[in-house]
Amino acid sequence: MTLRPHTSARAVAVTAALVATLVASFAAPVTAQSLELETVEFFSPAVDRAMKYNIVLPRDYEQSTQRYPVLYLLHGLTQNYTAWGLSNGTPFYAGLYDDLIVVMPDAGNSWYVNWTAEAGGQKNNWEDHIITDVVNHVDWNYRTIARREGRAITGLSMGGYGAITLGLRHPEMFISIGSTSGALEHARQIARRMRGESPPRQAQPRTAAEEAERAAQLRRPNPLIGIDGFSSQTERSPDGQEFPTAEDADAYDPFMLLATLDNEVLPHIYLDCGTEDRLIAGARELASILMERNVPFDYMQMRGAHNATYWIQSIGRITAVQYEVMQRALGQRPSGRRRASSN
Repeated sequence: MTLRPHTSARAVAVTAALVATLVASFAAPVTAQSLELETVEFFSPAVDRAMKYNIVLPRDYEQSTQRYPVLYLLHGLTQNYTAWGLSNGTPFYAGLYDDLIVVMPDAGNSWYVNWTAEAGGQKNNWEDHIITDVVNHVDWNYRTIARREGRAITGLSMGGYGAITLGLRHPEMFISIGSTSGALEHARQIARRMRGESPPRQAQPRTAAEEAERAAQLRRPNPLIGIDGFSSQTERSPDGQEFPTAEDADAYDPFMLLATLDNEVLPHIYLDCGTEDRLIAGARELASILMERNVPFDYMQMRGAHNATYWIQSIGRITAVQYEVMQRALGQRPSGRRRASSN
């Protein structure tokens, strides 16, 4: 299945310091058309089911013989593999470059971790699904640069947590890892509640009628997803327990992972968040740690909340920064690879 989203936007390149300065845009004017999204279905042993991802290939991919770097984009909670392409303008921004593959995988409401307590006979190794099954399928079926210098990963909200966490757990896999509006404190907050350091989470009060309506909504399949047995929110939420113990949560806490890694092995890190987003506290804290350790990274904040309006703006910055990091790691000059307008 091929999807043809229509979007219009203006791309800007961002380099940012801790105080979040938006730096000037591209040196030369650029033009682009939205590229086509292709939907790929494959079997993932890590989760024992058929899964899908969307992919955007360079405009001249079929006529070329070259290999390309890959940017992986992870979706947020309750979203799916169509989110980046249909809502956030990824095909447009990918069209600004002649030599970039963009992959948008699906991981349900898994938080991108291997669930240590599974139920109902499910396999919920969602970290392995991304790191092994998706990456290998892309590398085996497309002309990628299948090494660290040719891979970057980023996500939004739950996906921002996933990208930073997976990148720190597998620093040999990605040259750049990133988060926009990331829920970076997810595992740490769970561990603190388990240790009694934070109060238990309070469930939202609902009437019986509201609970019934919510349950019905969660069971309703989303026709855009089109994955048998994995299209409603109920189906997409793993059975079992994400972190049975505080120690299990610690193993997926990016703040704790960062403390175990030397600067020399760290990937480049990109962080951004809206100033009206409550999740900005985690981004600011992580940025402060990186500053204290003298780790090279990019940070940006701008006015915005936790919504698609913000993410439509952030994807252009993400793509520009992480594309440049990959090109420099590969010994290329990024400014020479960008599609320029003709006068």
